[in-house]
Amino acid sequence: MNIRPSAAIRQNYNEIAEQCRKTAEPVFLTKNGEGDLVVMDIETYNRREKMLKLREELLAVEEDRIHGMKGYSVDEVAAMMRDAIKGAADHGTAE
Repeated sequence: MNIRPSAAIRQNYNEIAEQCRKTAEPVFLTKNGEGDLVVMDIETYNRREKMLKLREELLAVEEDRIHGMKGYSVDEVAAMMRDAIKGAADHGTAE
C-alpha cells in the first residue's frame, strides 16, 4: 500500500501517475495525517468499475435464484438463441 501526503500530488504528479500506471495500484493521499483521497490510473479505475458492476449483476441473479425465480439451462438458452436467429433471418427474407 502506497501512502503519501497530499502535497506529494502537487510536487510529484508525474512520478505518482507513472507509479499508478506501472503497478495498477492506487496511491492513498493523506491530509493532516488522515486519509483524504485515493488516486489511480484510469485503466485500473475502469477495470475496477467493470468488476463491481459484474459483481452487482451476479449478486442480483443469485438473489433472484434464491427467491425462486426460474432460470434457464445452457441448452434452453441456446435453443432460444437459435429461434431468435431463425426468426430474424425469416423476417429479413420476407421483405
